[in-house]
Amino acid sequence: MSARQIVLDTETTGLDPNQGHRIIEIGCVELVNRRVTGEHFHHYLNPDREIDAGAMAVHGIKNEFVADKPRFHEVVEAFLAFVQDAELIIHNAAFDVGFLNKELSLWQQNTHKLDHYCQITDTLMLARRKHPGQKNNLDALCKRYQINNQHRDWHGALLDAQLLAEVYLAMTGGQLSLDLTLDVQDKSASANNSDQAFEHQPIESSGLTFKVIAASQEELDAHQQRLLQLQKKTGHCLWLAGEVVN
Repeated sequence: MSARQIVLDTETTGLDPNQGHRIIEIGCVELVNRRVTGEHFHHYLNPDREIDAGAMAVHGIKNEFVADKPRFHEVVEAFLAFVQDAELIIHNAAFDVGFLNKELSLWQQNTHKLDHYCQITDTLMLARRKHPGQKNNLDALCKRYQINNQHRDWHGALLDAQLLAEVYLAMTGGQLSLDLTLDVQDKSASANNSDQAFEHQPIESSGLTFKVIAASQEELDAHQQRLLQLQKKTGHCLWLAGEVVN
């Protein structure tokens, strides 16, 4: 799996690219080593056709709004440069990839489909395997993983990509980082200044009393379940195995 991932979503004029429907918005969010970098790719596009009323009811994008926007062929090279060699994370990938492949086929300089440029992962398939028999659309997943989507009055490619990035990180392992270490620059600086090593200072504890709060059975059960999930995901969990690392 690539260390660089691009979470992608599109909005379109309708449901079927084979009936002449086109992309009117592309939104991409970059992850590197499971961290949101802040880099993104976002464009509204002129589809050179009318937007279906049903599609407009979903994303709220009107024909007048996209009339002065660039065509796909005007942004495609920048788009491909952004996703090149990354892993694309897409919810219901067959839909978006179908539209993107159609757009690529209309670009005369191109003879390749999207998977020639990057790997593609479908989070809908991941969600169905993880939560069989449950609703697995983006709204349902946001609710399941307690991700705030209250500001989502309409579907939007960039907004949905941002929400999907949070869902994907939660669904595949939790936090972006635990922030228990120095950042890369700080660690590099420390390595270059090893003569200024950190010295632990003992704490005088005589005369102090400490209150011990034991975990409840519910908390112990939840902890055990989390360890089992780590064991299943990684194949080995030190805490579950009872091993001690010095």
